[in-house]
Amino acid sequence: MAVQKGAEKWKTKQWFDVYAPKAISTEVIGSIPAADEKSVTGRIMKVSLNWITHNPNHAFATVGLKITQANGNVANTEIDYLAQQYSYLHSLVKRRADAVYTYDVIRDKDGGSVILKLLVTTRIKITQRLKSEIRKAVREFATEFVGRMNRDDLLKALVANDLQSEAMKKFGKIAPIAKIEIRKVEF
Repeated sequence: MAVQKGAEKWKTKQWFDVYAPKAISTEVIGSIPAADEKSVTGRIMKVSLNWITHNPNHAFATVGLKITQANGNVANTEIDYLAQQYSYLHSLVKRRADAVYTYDVIRDKDGGSVILKLLVTTRIKITQRLKSEIRKAVREFATEFVGRMNRDDLLKALVANDLQSEAMKKFGKIAPIAKIEIRKVEF
């Protein structure tokens, strides 16, 4: 019986346990095969946030974990992005309501760049002027919110929905807001 050509190559690979960032969790989230430690570094794993936090409210959020270093059979990661699924975001926009999309590039406390994309849904149709006011208020709020935190604190706040709860209090005065959700955060 013939042996497949790729079988020998597969047997030489070693498995690396991938750990979540310490800001979210300290447990193993998976294992990946690689030929050596150098080939593991730089890979991005796409995982459901629910898988890491064990919170069913995070079922529609996906996290891109970038492997930063590998020692022995352990691979450490950091967050590359955090995104909501399109189907979930699409379900938030109701008939006779509006959606306001924002895109902001902000500096955190350590000087790192954070791209923050939000979705603000309203309860009723609003004018273009009110949409502009909401975008301006979101930009000011996000700059202040992200500017006072480093990367780990920001990640903890986003997972705990602190940004959304604080924003709901501030933007309700401009127009009747139904929900504020994070579309995507890129670090």
